[in-house]
Amino acid sequence: MSMPVINSDQNEVYEDPLDLMNEIDELKKEKDASILAHFYVDGDIQDIADFTGDSLKLARDATQVKTSTIVFSGVHFMGESAKIMSPEKRVLIPDMLAGCSLAESCPAEQLAAFQEQLRSEGRTFDTVAYINTSAAVKSLCDWIVTSGNAQEIIERVPQDREVLFVPDQHLGRYLMEVSGRKMILWPGSCMVHEVFSIQDLIRAKRNTPGSVVIAHPECPQNILEITDFIGGTEKMRRHVMSIKEPTTFLVATESAMIHAFEKSAPQHTFVPVPGIMTSTGETCACNRCPHMARNTLQKVRDCLKNESPEIEWKDYFQKARDVLDRSLLQ
Repeated sequence: MSMPVINSDQNEVYEDPLDLMNEIDELKKEKDASILAHFYVDGDIQDIADFTGDSLKLARDATQVKTSTIVFSGVHFMGESAKIMSPEKRVLIPDMLAGCSLAESCPAEQLAAFQEQLRSEGRTFDTVAYINTSAAVKSLCDWIVTSGNAQEIIERVPQDREVLFVPDQHLGRYLMEVSGRKMILWPGSCMVHEVFSIQDLIRAKRNTPGSVVIAHPECPQNILEITDFIGGTEKMRRHVMSIKEPTTFLVATESAMIHAFEKSAPQHTFVPVPGIMTSTGETCACNRCPHMARNTLQKVRDCLKNESPEIEWKDYFQKARDVLDRSLLQ
């Protein structure tokens, strides 16, 4: 094996990915662990995971894991959700700093203050939160949704109650359109889905006759208006699998998702839609979530070996669990 070298991008010593995968397989047996990996982490991590999927599928998978330890390769709120759904398990995450711009846009104390303001005005409402929120926020909500079940949950809210939807204004606006329900929208958004360049998407569509645009509903409205198929990560994956004729898809979501598309539907070509840097106006390959990118094979190996970082149970997790259970499992 070659001598290790420093990877200047991540400040990690380079190690052969196949050696790391073998070491992780051994550690999984030794530590009685299962790996859950979101579709937005790097493909090499998805390839060694026991469960892959979107937020909804992985939240459900966490309740089915037979091992005593879960390694959740994703972002912090996902590790929290796994712990909430399976409190008897030890839940590790490769990097405690893997956060989420959406979750950070809705702090629990600000949501509680806004809810109190609405109640003081005599308004009755259900708070519906996208799963991209902290456990503290989930504990303040009536329902939790993912992009895969959001419309179904919105339809459960009684018509005589308003809907306060947090934190993603773009997903909320899309849900208002497809459900016909007016909502109070929290002004949050995903840093990855915000950056897609409408000009580059139009140009790519024009330069690729017969191409099909698929986009996540977290994208801004101007992107969704020229999209051929809108859906959450799992819905998009199933859609491309359902089309047999080889097709070029222009993909407006986190670029690591293309790995799952290519594994599920190898007959197609998948092209990531470029983003645009708001500071300079330059087109960039910035549709990569910097938080998801903190997950590496080395960090998966290290968290198994060191049995940390670990998601610890908090008192408010029980209230969050009641909401998650009602929303995602029933």
